[in-house]
Amino acid sequence: MIIGTAGHIDHGKTALVRALTGINTDQLKDEQQRGITISLGYAYQPLDQDSSLGFVDVPGHEKLIHTMVAGATGIDYAMLVVAADDGIMPQTLEHIAILSLLGLAQGCVVITKQDQAQPEQLAHTQEQLSQALANTFLATAPQFVVDSLSGKGIRALSDYLQQQARHQQAAARGGLFRLAIDRAFTLKGQGTVVTGTVHSGTFHLTENHTQLRLMPANIPVRIRSIHAQNQSSNHAYTGQRCAFNIANIAKETINRGDWLADAACFIPSLRMDVSLQLLTGVSQQLTTWTPLHVHVGAAHVMAHLVPLSQDVVQPGQQVLAQLVFDSPLCAMPGDHFIIRNAQAQHTLGGGQILDANGPDRKRRAPARLAWLNAIVDYLHDYELLPLLQHAPYGIPYADLQRLVPEDLKQIALPDGAISLTPASSRQVPMLIHKAHWQPLLSHIEATLAHAHERYPDEPGIGGARLRRMTDPGMPLALWQHALHSLVQQQRLLVKGAWYHLPEHTVSLNEQEIKLAEQILMQAYQGKYDPPWVRDIAASLEAPEQDIRLLGRKLVQQGQLYQVQPDLFYHHQHIEQLAQLLRDATQQEGIKAAQLRDKLGLGRKRTLQILEFFQRIGYSRRLQDKHYVRSDHALFTN
Repeated sequence: MIIGTAGHIDHGKTALVRALTGINTDQLKDEQQRGITISLGYAYQPLDQDSSLGFVDVPGHEKLIHTMVAGATGIDYAMLVVAADDGIMPQTLEHIAILSLLGLAQGCVVITKQDQAQPEQLAHTQEQLSQALANTFLATAPQFVVDSLSGKGIRALSDYLQQQARHQQAAARGGLFRLAIDRAFTLKGQGTVVTGTVHSGTFHLTENHTQLRLMPANIPVRIRSIHAQNQSSNHAYTGQRCAFNIANIAKETINRGDWLADAACFIPSLRMDVSLQLLTGVSQQLTTWTPLHVHVGAAHVMAHLVPLSQDVVQPGQQVLAQLVFDSPLCAMPGDHFIIRNAQAQHTLGGGQILDANGPDRKRRAPARLAWLNAIVDYLHDYELLPLLQHAPYGIPYADLQRLVPEDLKQIALPDGAISLTPASSRQVPMLIHKAHWQPLLSHIEATLAHAHERYPDEPGIGGARLRRMTDPGMPLALWQHALHSLVQQQRLLVKGAWYHLPEHTVSLNEQEIKLAEQILMQAYQGKYDPPWVRDIAASLEAPEQDIRLLGRKLVQQGQLYQVQPDLFYHHQHIEQLAQLLRDATQQEGIKAAQLRDKLGLGRKRTLQILEFFQRIGYSRRLQDKHYVRSDHALFTN
């Protein structure tokens, strides 16, 4: 169990930890000389083989609130410290507010310096505490009166904390591993060491396949050794304070607030959508682009506020908002944060991260606000089905894992949830509500039916073009699942690059079959430079119009591709050209002249081929180079 101290400066937090553990957490020379805590201090008390107490001693000075918040992040238990002779002071109240905003639910109150207070002073302090804590999580918390120097009352407090640690319910150890870094230093002969609290997941040193990264820099990290709760260990898990000895990264590149995390944990972001609670007693209202100091995890950064559910945030209100940062930051849904005013003098409020990768457009759209409210409800009761009801495009498992506090493989899917399993390495697993899935499939069919009516001579619609016609905002991952499902159910058929409904077919009579064979032969023999319709008509002594119409029927059957109105390519050669273009553009794109030289064709014919691939949605042009689209689904069947 990790216990965090809180309270005004000079109320005896460090002396109390020393009396409980025998360890002086003030390690810096300045701290020892001045008698005040400047940085975070740590002490540990082993209880038995399976449990221990860890203490995080935080500074109480008003100018060191950012350090206090960094230390309070990730603690299990709060220990509010108030001096009997001083009573409640400004930072006492601010620390109480911060602990509440960070979502803490357990704690105790310790009244120190008993020997320095008169009985009436002690009684007055106890009365103050009853009033100040009345509407907080500490309202019914046990109170202890101690004197750290003489040891009076320390035994009773120590016994109580040890009992709490032994009976505390173990935190869930599932989910993605992440550790909030609050210190980085160098040990002689060891190299760089980072310390922090594990917020979620479990890391085993022996599992070489587990890839940790320093975030948000996204630097791969190799772990040499681990100390958990001040003991050498081969693993680290949720709720522990740990030190990781890491290789090949200098401490100068690591900042307080960085994360040591599973590679799938974070996508660094400049925008985070949040649920924000403004404290009742503040004198400031918040409007669009109000500058704020934000504390999230162990990080302290500047941000601007964009209210979403209303234009102005008044004291005491809870609203949806977006925080816009100056540089990329990492967090996960459910993480708590604190906001302070632009001068970093007063705590204004706090809340929870809802979406750590908020959009920069349509952030106030009704559907977007409904989605954020659904996340608020999910973080309260962890019911998955209502969340899926507000996700018309489903939720990729990678995004869902950032929301769910345990391993996704261990959770039971609710009735009504459909798991979309990848059919290829290009697809990603997703979860979608059946109320969204079936209408989506029907919408694709309806779009295709309309396209057949509008373009009866076309063989079908290319996958990328069909997506733009159906719903250009649909994520590619969901689109690929939808097409695959429709084809598997034979509700759609695919020939070459074209998707079409089963009833959209073309049949040939006996005379047309014979002529078609000759057209296909000439197209095949022409390879990348086939003859024009007029040349085929002349060689076969047939009307041009007959060759043109029959060529379009062969396009509908997927045997030819119409590159130009009167220019048809054999399907095998178009597929070869598609593969050649894909191979050539994987790295840095290809210029028309480069493709011309590869094919040995003229410039005009090369441009006709490139325009064809652009027209069907397979490639795109950017300045003077051509690239295969990342969302193409052509020539893969």
